[in-house]
Amino acid sequence: MFGKKDDMKGMKILLLVFVLTMLAAFLWDKVPIIKQSVHAIANPTLGKLLDFNTLYGMFLIVGIFTLITTLIQKYFTDQTTLKEIKKEQKILQEEIKKYRDNPEKIMELNKKQLEFIPRTMEITMRPTIYTIIPLVLFFRWFSDYFILSPYKFFNFMTWFWFYLVFTIIFSMIFRKVFDVA
Repeated sequence: MFGKKDDMKGMKILLLVFVLTMLAAFLWDKVPIIKQSVHAIANPTLGKLLDFNTLYGMFLIVGIFTLITTLIQKYFTDQTTLKEIKKEQKILQEEIKKYRDNPEKIMELNKKQLEFIPRTMEITMRPTIYTIIPLVLFFRWFSDYFILSPYKFFNFMTWFWFYLVFTIIFSMIFRKVFDVA
């Protein structure tokens, strides 16, 4: 496991990436080069796909984005350690069920469970560094695209809800297929 110095360095990098992401999102309309660059990439690719068939194009885009983020999650995290942590958490959950009537024992087991949070967060947050900025920029592009071409998926769902629902569905499928912890 990493030492405290490495943990701080990792957290500083993650914080920097989040700050850059928020800057890119907030400066979208104020710094034209950000918006123009993303539009220059997305309009001839994603835009053409959505113009051809909005529903199927969006399915394909969501599927590809989710596949990419799932693969990044798998190959940029320590899957073995994550699976061990999940196994230990499951054992603790079973112990907690056994001691339902013993609040002191439950508190002790809950403390043990809380110890997993920093380790899990450290492992799972690394891939975020590679995906958060492109994701936010594409979300801004989607917002621009669907303001110009309003479309209701299945006659009731906006692009955001469609993206969210189908990302969850595709993610469950891809995580199972690629055995991602």
